[in-house]
Amino acid sequence: MNTLFIQGVNIDWEKIDENSYLRHIEAIRELTELRFNKNITIFVGENGSGKSTMLEAIAVDYGFNPEGGTRNYSFSTYDSHSELCEAIRLTRGIGKPQWGYFLRAESFYNVATAEEEYSKYGGTPQHFHARSHGESFLQLAQNNFRGNSIYLLDEPEAALSPQRQLTLLMEIVNCAKENAQFIMVTHSPILLGIPGAEILSFDDGQIHPITYEETDSYRITKMFIENKDVLLNRLLREERDSND
Repeated sequence: MNTLFIQGVNIDWEKIDENSYLRHIEAIRELTELRFNKNITIFVGENGSGKSTMLEAIAVDYGFNPEGGTRNYSFSTYDSHSELCEAIRLTRGIGKPQWGYFLRAESFYNVATAEEEYSKYGGTPQHFHARSHGESFLQLAQNNFRGNSIYLLDEPEAALSPQRQLTLLMEIVNCAKENAQFIMVTHSPILLGIPGAEILSFDDGQIHPITYEETDSYRITKMFIENKDVLLNRLLREERDSND
């Protein structure tokens, strides 16, 4: 029995303009349905492959603010979310999450500023701006992650050192054991290694499951570590030849 809070996504392409850029994103332009099978789902793919666009649409349809935060956040710094938000319909589970958070690395500064304003009217101030970017990211996870909740994370590794990424990995794994659901976009070979996660690739023209070892993040990182000097010499030589 599927007990996930978000069990799948359906797209009604009649609600999307014929000239929309969404129709040029290979991985999603013919997609009508996407199902989630595990409580940790990770989107991977090259820049521009549509993974963050999909995550954003899921978050907005679920009731989160487009720039991030909890479902109680309601502010707008720059209206940039795509019309995919209006065209998708989520398949929701019977259960209701106790809590949730949408983290977008690119707009976290705006969320931190909004949090300072909201804290004036109640709650415990987080003081994100008083900490480094990485410390704020980790504090957010440690203060907001809990069981029986839903979390949508867009490149949460952006401000974290490898050591802090391992800390975040443990926070996610422990939370998922308590019936929390995560849908995440990442390029981190560390976070991609979360045991039992389903990895969905947005490359090669369609969304499809792949293994950890098949991800570009793993393969390229492994190749660089094991053949750093050879790889760099070849790349730099090619660059010099192209400039001659």
